[in-house]
Amino acid sequence: MKFGVINILKAGAAQLIVLHHLAFYGPMADHLRHILPELVDWLAGSARIAVQVFLVVGGFLAAKSLAPNAQPGSADPLGAIWRRYIKLAPPFLAATLVAALATALASRWMTHDSLSDPATLGQLAAHALLLHSVLGYPSLSAGAWYVAIDFQLYALAVAMLWLAGRRAWMVPGLVALGCALSLLHFNLDPDWDNWAPYFFGSYGLGMAAWWAGDPRRKAGSMLLLMAVCMLALVALAIDFRSRLALALVVACVLVLFGRMRTGGEGRAWASVNWLAQISYAVFLIHFPVCLLVNAAFTRFVPADPALQGLGVLTAWAASLAAGALFYRLVEVPLGRLFQAPAAAPAGAVARGA
Repeated sequence: MKFGVINILKAGAAQLIVLHHLAFYGPMADHLRHILPELVDWLAGSARIAVQVFLVVGGFLAAKSLAPNAQPGSADPLGAIWRRYIKLAPPFLAATLVAALATALASRWMTHDSLSDPATLGQLAAHALLLHSVLGYPSLSAGAWYVAIDFQLYALAVAMLWLAGRRAWMVPGLVALGCALSLLHFNLDPDWDNWAPYFFGSYGLGMAAWWAGDPRRKAGSMLLLMAVCMLALVALAIDFRSRLALALVVACVLVLFGRMRTGGEGRAWASVNWLAQISYAVFLIHFPVCLLVNAAFTRFVPADPALQGLGVLTAWAASLAAGALFYRLVEVPLGRLFQAPAAAPAGAVARGA
């Protein structure tokens, strides 16, 4: 059985992120813009807020794993954080090495702003520790910032649940406080966008959505959801942010349908479940694939908008194929290699991104 709505959200958001990066980075989209300017501009701009889906879903699944009944936290908070790290970091580092190699190869065929400088050992070490943005190192791959933020948010959620101790009433209070600080202060200041508090409003909406979606719907869970939603509405009134509006909509969808399960029967559901399953792998590996396709089309294909548009479609399809291979040959084997037993009541959370 699968969480059908969550898989739809993850699958759709992953595709939008790939297309966003294709439109934002690389010369193929620059040529395609001549015949499809509105579409390319939308993908390069507004489509980036699809990452909010991953933030809200990440909070939803973190609450499901760490505190399914909104009870305070783990007996082993450091163990829970470590399990999250070894779930995210090994495939991320593998994809980062691929990105560094792809950048070196692509630079032989094209010159473009999307190409980063050759990777240094310090830069690779900072990526391995998920501290590249915090330490001021340029990312070697588009989307690398999100993996680090996901880890920070999960660690922050674990810390909140641990601080609550045995006091269950503190759980909604701490989450509400974290959302208030995020929505009304940190998220208004771009200087904080390398740190979890900037994004915790969306993540906290997801956590509240899991607890409020419980069929038993305890009063405290519903009050938390109402409080966080009201905070989001106030934040939107102070400074409207489309990313926050989307996060609020996704949270409401998850409250209503997030626990809905499907057996995955039929080709349509099978495709959705497959795309959701490989979404993290696609997220990790699509940038180097897109770089190489961009470089090849720049070097060997005429600068015709239609032909370059075909290159965009080729890069999209190649990203999905590479993601499927990366999932099977890298993510799954590394997951088995580093797999650690979960400590009650915390478990290894389903991937949020």
